[in-house]
Amino acid sequence: MKKKYNFILASNSPRRKELLAGLDIPFEVKVLADIDESYPSTLAAEKVSEYLSVQKAAAYLESIGDNDLVITADTVVILGNEIMGKPQDEQDAKDMLGRLSGHTHLVTTGVCLTTKEKQHHFSVSTKVTFKTLTADEIDYYVERYKPMDKAGAYGIQEWIGYIAVTGIEGSYFNVMGLPVQRIYQELNENF
Repeated sequence: MKKKYNFILASNSPRRKELLAGLDIPFEVKVLADIDESYPSTLAAEKVSEYLSVQKAAAYLESIGDNDLVITADTVVILGNEIMGKPQDEQDAKDMLGRLSGHTHLVTTGVCLTTKEKQHHFSVSTKVTFKTLTADEIDYYVERYKPMDKAGAYGIQEWIGYIAVTGIEGSYFNVMGLPVQRIYQELNENF
């Protein structure tokens, strides 16, 4: 990166913090409350996460300084044409995992890189295949790991990823919530 920036991660996600830290880029976390996360119902499922990352970035424009670069992101799990966000409760989490069981789904993360002068956004998709899960496996995971803060009700880096994922096509880190390889590339090429 040709210019020095004050990097701001607009997320409280422990996974996103860990992944961005892995790039050896110093950053601070700033999270604004009450950002609208609605999207047009006509928007294709694969475009939703990128759209939301841009929406989140818009909320930061007035508060960033001249040397700030804000990273916003949104991750969705897509099964067929159904977007699976964060579960509402444990039963919703169990239902989501039951639908993912034995199927291949898409995990898409939209990222928006924003400065006062420039904005660049993109999305990365990864195909993930789950084995057929038993009800006991689903119950154990939800009750022990409480995946209520995760799109699709699972974290690939947790127990469920160890026992359920039979195939992955694309970025593992994208499934965790931040496509760090692509972020590194985009920062170097565009900022």
